[in-house]
Amino acid sequence: MTIYVDNDAMPRPLKEVLFKVAQREQVKTVFVAVFAQNVPFSEFLLSIAAGTAFNGADDWIAEHVEAGDLVVTADIPLADRAITAGAEVLNTKGEFFTPANIKNALAMRELLEELRITGEVSGGPPPFSDKQRIDFTNALNRYLARKKKSAQ
Repeated sequence: MTIYVDNDAMPRPLKEVLFKVAQREQVKTVFVAVFAQNVPFSEFLLSIAAGTAFNGADDWIAEHVEAGDLVVTADIPLADRAITAGAEVLNTKGEFFTPANIKNALAMRELLEELRITGEVSGGPPPFSDKQRIDFTNALNRYLARKKKSAQ
């Protein structure tokens, strides 16, 4: 199993959680962004520069992810592509996208995009919070414990 991290917009506190978890669980974790990011030296951490092409990091992850991997992203189209490839997807709020909920998430994304274009909705998501970090950490730890148990 590999964890792929869509690192372009990943909050710093979650990167730090992922650094620690990769080392503790000894799981390969790949941070993918437009430019290579600094990651602590570890045989379990890798930083990939995907280039400046539109959706380059998303495309790189989608090309490399396999069934049984985990993708960490807030990008709903990337989540859909990863699920189609058989991976599991955890967002930055600590929620999993699944085959059962991804199409609704895509539809909601399209609706909000349309409302932003017409000016009916403005602004972005709320600022990153400690609760979000805790929810993410708990979800990631539960996921890894479940994977470890099923491998035994």
